[in-house]
Amino acid sequence: MADVHSPQTRSYNMSRIRSKDTKPELLVRKYLHALGFRFRLHKKELPGKPDIILPKYKTVVFVHGCFWHGHKFCKYFKLPGTNTLWWLDKINRNRENDKKAIKSLKNDGFRVIIIWECDLKKDKAGKTLAKLVSKLKPV
Repeated sequence: MADVHSPQTRSYNMSRIRSKDTKPELLVRKYLHALGFRFRLHKKELPGKPDIILPKYKTVVFVHGCFWHGHKFCKYFKLPGTNTLWWLDKINRNRENDKKAIKSLKNDGFRVIIIWECDLKKDKAGKTLAKLVSKLKPV
């Protein structure tokens, strides 16, 4: 099935999608900062450009969007009905890049924490953020 939008409209829509400073990411950052955690953001030198880097804890946090990273069995991940093969290829590439980045970071001695967008919805956010903080105890 062909795209329902013109190439110009699709290009504009895609350009509006943020890769950093997303609402879920900001929620995690504000929570950590309020508890006194200090961190770096999107360090290009690290594999996968982690969303949050906590050097003191040798830990990185990725806040993954369920759609973009293909969160399996999640109600927020649904392949589009148009251009499905292209999207499937794109999401699979994202998953492979995630695996490579995680492996590389772990080999460099980092702890890697992944938080899914769906786990930051109102009903789950408190539990998810508390779990994150419990994982950040010094190594």
